[in-house]
Amino acid sequence: MSRGLLLEILAAGLAAVDGEACMVRTARAGRCGQGPFNLIAIGKSACAMSKGLLQVRGESLARGLLITRRGYADPVMGRDPRITLLESGHPLPDQSSVDAGAALLAFSRSLDSESEVTVLVSGGASSLVEVPAPGVSLQALRRANRWLLSSGLDIRSINAVRRHLSRIKGGGLARALNRRRVTACYLSDVAGDDPADIGSGLLKRATTALPEGLPDWLHALLSPDDKDSSAGADAKHIIVAGLSQALTACADAATTAGARVRTYPTLLEGEPQAAADLIISALESGPAGIHLWGGETTPKLPEQVGRGGRNQHLALCCAMRIAGRNGLTVLCSATDGSDGNTSDAGGLVDSGSVARGEARGLDAARCLADADAGTFLQASGDLVSTGPTGTNVTDLVIGLKA
Repeated sequence: MSRGLLLEILAAGLAAVDGEACMVRTARAGRCGQGPFNLIAIGKSACAMSKGLLQVRGESLARGLLITRRGYADPVMGRDPRITLLESGHPLPDQSSVDAGAALLAFSRSLDSESEVTVLVSGGASSLVEVPAPGVSLQALRRANRWLLSSGLDIRSINAVRRHLSRIKGGGLARALNRRRVTACYLSDVAGDDPADIGSGLLKRATTALPEGLPDWLHALLSPDDKDSSAGADAKHIIVAGLSQALTACADAATTAGARVRTYPTLLEGEPQAAADLIISALESGPAGIHLWGGETTPKLPEQVGRGGRNQHLALCCAMRIAGRNGLTVLCSATDGSDGNTSDAGGLVDSGSVARGEARGLDAARCLADADAGTFLQASGDLVSTGPTGTNVTDLVIGLKA
């Protein structure tokens, strides 16, 4: 029953930040304008957010361009003759991402100068659409992103580098929209919910400095960050949902189920092993009941990676800490439904997880070293698969102390 309860709590958290429902509420509140408008939606939740907006304001839509991850497209959106629906690459940009970037610029510049534009941005936008800076090839762009995603850097530092490789990040889309009236709605997948950090700041320039320790070859690719922050559309920015709403909904669901709840304000970050130590220490010293965290760890990855992502890695780290000790259960999940290079969302581990995986001939420590936690969790029966969720507000960790 404990594992089922954690999955129910996760489902409640995801439902509270569902992109479609959030946009219905936002639009009904009159926050997305009143008259005819054009639509741009970019991210893993592009279709869900667009669907919600159009439930309320569909009759006012003139034209739309939706860009989402392969496998995340809603066919209903694609059948609307007013809408162009594109699928592109994630977590690394590919040719379809560059094609989507060209389509985005062409769409933006084709709009009447008096047009009202609603832009919907959600997690994954940094990879899904790109216009490389002069001198940056697709091969170099992919190499840079592969290094960044394996480096252990936090998302702000990663995006600080990305904007030097791009013509549309760091406010580039705002410049392409050229003073048109823009309302931007965000599902936030970053700490602090700053639009300059979500999707690498398509509509707002960030001021984050470049991180130290970048390799020489990457430094050589970076263009000067001399973009004019005053140029382009002056967007109205609205955060429609973020991590705090998901955590509140998880806490409410746990309380309704009769559990005592503790929500931790400190975001999980850094190496997964350190985060696992924090989680298990809190469970050991804390009261019986449900314990909640949010955030994103940033594992350093070997050159060749196995199956998995940061949530599966974190779950296996937790499993090793609680091996053989009854009464502790931990669920680690990406809120968008995909973790790393897999279609699984994360892992749900207990005191028997390590023993179950080792009984299938696998070594937990070796799988962690090889960034292959997903293979171990598949063997132990501990993978969590939600499918595309229609949202993305970083990661959730739900612990249970019996």
